[in-house]
Formats: sequence, C-alpha cells, structure tokens
Amino acid sequence: MGQSWRRVLPATWRSDILAGLSLAFTNIPQVLGYARIAAMPAVTGLYTVLLPLAGFALFGSSKHLVVAADSATAAILSGSLSALAPLGSAHYITLVSATTLIVAGLLLVARLFRLGFLADFLSRTVLIGFMTGVGLQIMIAMLHELIGVQTDAHNPILQLAQTVANLHHANGVSACLAAGTVGVILLLNHFCSRFPTALCVVVGSIVLSKYIGLSRFGVSTLGPVSGGLPHVRLPVIGWNEFASLLPVAASCVFVIITQSAATSRSFATRFNEALNENRDLEGLWIANAAAALSGTFTVNGSPTQTAMAVRSGARSQIAQLTFVIVTLLVLLFFTGPLQYLPQCVLAAIVFTVAIGMVEIRALLAIRRENPGEFWLALTTAVIVLAAGVEQGILMAIALSLFRHVRHSYAPHTAVLQPFGATGALESVPAHGGLETQPGLIIFRFCADLFYANSARFSRDVITLLNDAPHPVRCIVVECSPITDIDYSAAEDLRALLKSLKQRGVRMFFGRVSPELKADMNRHRLVGAIGAENLFEELHTALAAARQSIQTAATP
Repeated sequence: MGQSWRRVLPATWRSDILAGLSLAFTNIPQVLGYARIAAMPAVTGLYTVLLPLAGFALFGSSKHLVVAADSATAAILSGSLSALAPLGSAHYITLVSATTLIVAGLLLVARLFRLGFLADFLSRTVLIGFMTGVGLQIMIAMLHELIGVQTDAHNPILQLAQTVANLHHANGVSACLAAGTVGVILLLNHFCSRFPTALCVVVGSIVLSKYIGLSRFGVSTLGPVSGGLPHVRLPVIGWNEFASLLPVAASCVFVIITQSAATSRSFATRFNEALNENRDLEGLWIANAAAALSGTFTVNGSPTQTAMAVRSGARSQIAQLTFVIVTLLVLLFFTGPLQYLPQCVLAAIVFTVAIGMVEIRALLAIRRENPGEFWLALTTAVIVLAAGVEQGILMAIALSLFRHVRHSYAPHTAVLQPFGATGALESVPAHGGLETQPGLIIFRFCADLFYANSARFSRDVITLLNDAPHPVRCIVVECSPITDIDYSAAEDLRALLKSLKQRGVRMFFGRVSPELKADMNRHRLVGAIGAENLFEELHTALAAARQSIQTAATP
C-alpha cells in the first residue's frame, strides 16, 4: 500500500497532501473559534475553509498563502456591526455576508486598478502594534467565557470591568477546564508544534462532555451545529445599511491587502519564488465573493495558518485543496458531535490564538533598535484596545504615513569633509561651523525636495554660509538622494539661488540623475542654476567649484 502510494503520486504532491491533512486537523478547531470572534454560527467557520479556500487556491499567485477565517477581520466585523444588529441574530448574519460581498467588490476594484502596492503603506512597526492590540482585545473578549460569566458590554475595557465585577458568579468547572485547555495547548505547541493539539483537545472535551455530562455542572456547550453544504444566496440590504457597511468593509480590505501581501511576500522570499500581488488580489476577491454567497464572513491571508502549512511540509496549494476536502467530509458526516463542545474550551482555543498575536518579542526588538517606532506600535495597540479595531487600523495607516512624511520633512543632512592621508570625503552631520575646505561646502540633503522640506533645505544652506569659518564662494549640492522636486520646492530653490547670487556665492549640483534633471527642466530651474553648474558626477562638480574659487582669487 505504501509503495503504491509513492508510485502513484509525485513526492511534492505526497508532501502537500500530508501537510493538508495536518493543516486540517490543526485548524478546523481554530476556524470554529474565529467564527466565535465574528459572532457568527460555528458552522460558518467551516464554510470559510470550503469555497473561499478553494477559490484562492485555484486563482491566487502565492503557492503558500492560506486564505481562510482570520481573527483580525473577524474582530472588525463583530466590533463594528454590533451597533447595527444584535450579535448572532439573522439580521446580523445578513449584514456580515453583505459586508463580505462589499469587501469582494472593493478587492475586485483594487485588482482592476492594480493596487497591490497599497500593502506598502502599512509599516511593519504599526502592523505589529495593531495585531498586538487585536490580540489583547480578543483575550479580554474571551475571558468571561473562560470562567462562565455573562457580560453585555462591547468595549474591551468595559468587558474586562464587568468580568472582574462578576467573578463571584464564575463557574469553577468551566474555569478549570479552560485553564487546563490553555495550559495543554501552550505546552504542546511549544514542545511539539506539529502535533494537532487543538484537534485532540476538541475531541477529548467532546467525549468528556457527552459521557460525563458537563452540562450538569453548568458548563455551556456549543449546541447543535448544522451540517451539509452551505446554501448559496445573495445578501440583500438597504441603501442606508450599505452606506454604514462601506467603511467597515474598507477597513477589512486594508487589513486583507496588507496582511496577505506581507505573509505571501515573506514565504515567497524564503523559497525564492516569484509573486504576483495583483493576481493574489484576484484570488482574494474571488475567495471573499465565495464567502459572501455561501453565508459566511470575510477571509484573509492568515500568517499563522500559512506558517503551520509550511512547517507541515506544504509547497503548493495542493495542501490547501486537501484541507478543503477534509472540511467537506466534516461538514457532511461529523458536525453532530460538535454540539457537545464546551464553550469554555472553544474560548480557550481562541484565547491561545490571541496570545500568539501579542508579539512581545517583536515589540521588545523594536524598542531596542528604535524607541520612537516602539511608541508608535504601542500607541496603535492602545487605540485598538480602547477605541476598537476599525479605529485602530485607520490610526495604523495614519501613523505609518505620518512617520514616512516626518522622515522626509526632517531628513538627514551632511557636509562632506576630507579625512585621512588620502583626503577621502566623509559625511559629517550638518551644523554651523563646518566646511569642506576654505571657501567651499559640499552639502548633502537626504530626501526629495517637496513643499514640506524645501524651506528647511534653504535654511540649512544659509546657516552653513553664515557660520562657516571662512567666506564661502561655492556650494556643491550632492544630489544622489534627490530624485524629485515639486512646484513649491522649485520656487523656494529659485529664491535661494537669487539670494546666493546677491551674496556672490555660486551653487553647483553634482550627481544629478536624469529624473532630477527632467524635473529641473520642467520647473525651468536649469536657466536659474545655469546648465554649466549641473554635473552627473560629484568629482566633476567639485573640480568646477574649485576652479571657480581659484579664478575668483586670481587678481
């Protein structure tokens, strides 16, 4: 039997099929937990790894990305739609499916306009903070179910306060069972990461619940889980509801694009494989359309499930298609026993997933290398926890862009000075009192010139002139970091050149790229600078400046 198996299937297919089986055994309990986060019926978690997973496997570019239910987008849905309908109600389920369909439409637009590059606008720093905040939010949301108490608040801080206030109503059996589940999962995941711990915990707790009767001790169970294939239907909502769901869907889309792209990129790089991000967008919109029409919630490229698949030996989407087949068998034949699954055990599985999202090591690494970025990540996490996931992702985008603009607004500047016996030029942070040689300053401005930093460029040049040890005759701008000049910067540069001319100072530009020269031509700066003062190399610009100084000094 074993030899025939090896003869029939190629080695890579055998590895992928085995990886798909392992992935299914490990992640089927998790997608039930993600359905819990989204406040959707448990069976809809299984639906996310049926048609949607198959859709991406067939149409996406990445060989490794697992597209299924994800905690971040699930939390966005439950956190944002709870104000529009009671969680778990029929109307809420319709709103979730409608939001997922809007997500699919927005991803289709992103695919048509080739917007895969949008993933670059969310820095890893704030993404870590965002995921940490979501993890903490989910941990708090699951806490009352771990100990068997009731809360009716939606804000995580209020949920935590209510849970603490109701501790005297805690169910001891639920708390012990949940604590044991968390301990076993964390322990086995640490020492035996490939072992299907979550599946074994689910099976064991179902057997325990059914034959011992945990409900007699006040332990809540999942209840009947409908089996069979999903019913394909189009969610119908009103225009006002569509307007309310659009920003929620937009938040989900940004998380989906950034998280999926980051995950697929990392594994494509690891295996030295080509990646087409726009084709991945095609797979993602098809997957979410399939999710919406099959009555489930948004799906996303999952970092944790993708990592599990790769660790299990997956090298292509054959593993994900195997996962689909196993899920189909569960839906057709094995949903009955799920009704005995204790709620506290399911909450404990979700709790351990949330623990994995709190990236303490990554935060500490950021803090060691760049305290400023650490505070950005921490701010994002706090906003997610205090204000909500939707506000957190918007703040993550804003902080990422703010950090980029801040670097461009206040870039590094330097004066090149000769060092050592050879007189090689080295960069020294620019400040008053520096010069390259008497009468000459070589100035480097490490950013493109645009409206926000052009005044700073002019101020730095004037400061260097005013504080130089000797009267300055020439300034050479080392332009290798400058590739673009906008209209405002061109006007400021024109005014600076006029001021320098009045002071008898000549400005040269070295290492001028073709793109920068084209910008200078477009803004009519070449005439103001003088074509004879523009050079493609620094050494020729420096030679021209020294010749100008020597000529001016000659009687």
